[in-house]
Amino acid sequence: MTIPSAPETFVYCPRCAAPLVTRPFGGKPRRTCPECGYVYFTDPKVGVGVLVVENGRLLLVRRAMNPEKGKWSLPAGFVDSGEDPQETAVRETWEETNLTVAITGLEDVFFNSSARPGQPGASIFILYRAALLGGAVQAGDDAADAAFFALDDLPELAFASTHHAVEKLKQRHMSSHSESAPGQSTTA
Repeated sequence: MTIPSAPETFVYCPRCAAPLVTRPFGGKPRRTCPECGYVYFTDPKVGVGVLVVENGRLLLVRRAMNPEKGKWSLPAGFVDSGEDPQETAVRETWEETNLTVAITGLEDVFFNSSARPGQPGASIFILYRAALLGGAVQAGDDAADAAFFALDDLPELAFASTHHAVEKLKQRHMSSHSESAPGQSTTA
């Protein structure tokens, strides 16, 4: 059985090429090098995405790859080492949708407890709110399609984080539309 903090697929030391062993380190089993003392830490994979709403419509991309191929999600991607997560979110949005956006705030941070080292998917997903600056929506990179959808007419969604974010957005949207000025009716 593979222990998430000590994946047996990590076999050789990247410093000296000696075979690694599993030993306790810092309260968890870790892959360690008996020759040079190197300790392998399973760092989380971080993904970022954007929540763009324009004229009451949500920007989504249809996934061209697994996981969740064919379903729709928020424009998103992985943060590279040394990359600012906000810049990554802007870049990924442009790559997947041909749209330029500006980050306006933090929407939420999600933890995916089922993510495993060496498998696709982010263990931490940072979702930003973003404003549309320009461009014409067109699928690109690893997106099969890109489009804006009315909140009451969404396609099949991928990922728990997308479902959660959309539900929060719908609740905010409904509460902002249910509030009216004093003396005004909320019925049509």
